[in-house]
Amino acid sequence: MSLGHSIRHGAKWVFIGNTGSQVVNFALGLILARLLVPAEFGMVATIQIFTSLAGFVAGGGMGQAIVRAKEAGKRDYDLLFTLQFLIGLVIVSFFFVIAPWFGRWYANPVYADLLRVAALSFLVRPFFNVPSNMLHREMRFKAKTAVQLANLGVYNSIALSLAYLGHGPWSLILAGLFSSVAGALQFAWYARWRPGISFDFARAGELMRYGLLASTNNIVCYIRVQLPTFILSRSLGPASVGLYNKAESLAARPHGFITGSVYEVLLRALAKEQDNLDKSRYLFFRSLTLVAVYALPFYIGFLWLAKPLVVTLFGQRWADSAGSLMILSLAAPLMMIENLSGAVLAARSWLGKELVAQVVMIGVASAAILVGLPYGLTGVATGMVFALLYLTLHMFWLAKQSLDARWIDLARAFMPATLLNAILIGTLWLANRIIPPSIQSVDALYVLCMAAAGGLVYAICFLYLPITALASETDRWKIRLKLAKAPA
Repeated sequence: MSLGHSIRHGAKWVFIGNTGSQVVNFALGLILARLLVPAEFGMVATIQIFTSLAGFVAGGGMGQAIVRAKEAGKRDYDLLFTLQFLIGLVIVSFFFVIAPWFGRWYANPVYADLLRVAALSFLVRPFFNVPSNMLHREMRFKAKTAVQLANLGVYNSIALSLAYLGHGPWSLILAGLFSSVAGALQFAWYARWRPGISFDFARAGELMRYGLLASTNNIVCYIRVQLPTFILSRSLGPASVGLYNKAESLAARPHGFITGSVYEVLLRALAKEQDNLDKSRYLFFRSLTLVAVYALPFYIGFLWLAKPLVVTLFGQRWADSAGSLMILSLAAPLMMIENLSGAVLAARSWLGKELVAQVVMIGVASAAILVGLPYGLTGVATGMVFALLYLTLHMFWLAKQSLDARWIDLARAFMPATLLNAILIGTLWLANRIIPPSIQSVDALYVLCMAAAGGLVYAICFLYLPITALASETDRWKIRLKLAKAPA
């Protein structure tokens, strides 16, 4: 299998896993909302704030270090398991010690028990993470997706059963713990892995140096993502937080599904080719081209249909989030460039320079949000777009230096998507003129008609316009859709 085909194949399976998880989790949330009261959800959410932060420490970024390493053998995996298990043991001990204080802080002793049981997952994580990293390194994303989807079934079955039996927050905590055990067993089977112990401290230093940078980057990114919520909660109140988060969540969805799926595969591919600059440049800019072609039409749709789409999906009371959605959608190309530039830097061990960009971004984003705050949610969204513009320019500049690339290469990568989406905008304008007012007055019908018209024209242009950069991609789709015969 060629590297290009491996990337497409891997990205397809990561996308299937991410999409399946989102759909199933959304459906599960609807059911659990009828079985659990808000306070029980709140208790679990509170616990997860602390366990999520500890999760960055538990992994230590060492799994990512193994994924990008030029070579990795059994001793490396044994060392990774040993280090992560020891870190997990420290984290579990810490949570067990502070649990009584935690329960007193929230004036509810149940919190202490929930925290202790949730913490046990850190003893399971090394058995889960190490074989998962092995599959990632080998680009066996189909196997990873199979485990991910099977694990969803385990988690949902346990959570729903316990919630139905009246076990409240324990239904979610225990479901998470037992699904981790099930996932660890499945990953070990697929990877043919058995745990081992290693105390190669010289090699451990190499892994931990890279891992520390990776985990620090993750923590800084987590803080950056939470900035709007924190500032809005302290200024405009919870209603504004809810409206902004709804817009931000919807705006991040296509990017997360498509660009996020490509990131994992591209990281490993770039790590394999890190000594080949020509191949690395090609992989990076080719990935940008395809991600833009597949993801940008969703954002054109968001820009055109923001309010009727929000009302159709979430109801009239969420209509005020439409303005923020439109503004955040303008940042779609920035999100793609920033994300995939991060894959380049991670693969080529430039995480220290990325960390500088991420730390500066926190200051830039804070200032931009505060400047936009007097103008409400749209002001905050505009501030975030300008902050993301800074981060994107900085990240691409670093990736460009690393790959010895040029700015013109970036412009060329987006040319096919620019052409196709210009046609899409014209199609939506024409459709808007043709659709009668009686349909436009019904939000769901209007969204459906506009999406159908735009999607059909976009697909036809994608398949049949003579765009050289997309020739091989469109040929594959034509064969898959039985519009052309496969070469003999």
